[in-house]
Amino acid sequence: MSRNAKINALLLFVVAALAVLPLAFGMGDHKEEPFTGADSEAETAITEIEPDYEPWFSPLYEPPSGEIESALFALQAALGAGVLAYYFGLRRGRRQGELRALAQREDGQAPAAEAPVGAGGSAAGENRPTERA
Repeated sequence: MSRNAKINALLLFVVAALAVLPLAFGMGDHKEEPFTGADSEAETAITEIEPDYEPWFSPLYEPPSGEIESALFALQAALGAGVLAYYFGLRRGRRQGELRALAQREDGQAPAAEAPVGAGGSAAGENRPTERA
């Protein structure tokens, strides 16, 4: 197992532990809604501190139902995950291409991108037919 695979496995274990341990230890059992979002927690705290508080700002768009709000949140998460996956895939592909080109250079072969089209040999022209032949 490579070092990166070990790190990835450890990170997956930590993420799984962060998701499972609060449920296993019953954290939040004393609350009416144990795992609400920070927005709800903040609203509850503000209402307790200042019961007459009136918000000075309202959202530009408020979804018509909670289901639509959840769907928009899921869409946002999916788009973010897609952007991150594209970025890391691009980095991995570039690194693999660099390693492949380096390996070909060390083996004495010209990288495929540098070889002339149809020459059948390296860029230096070692395998080109001579004019005398």
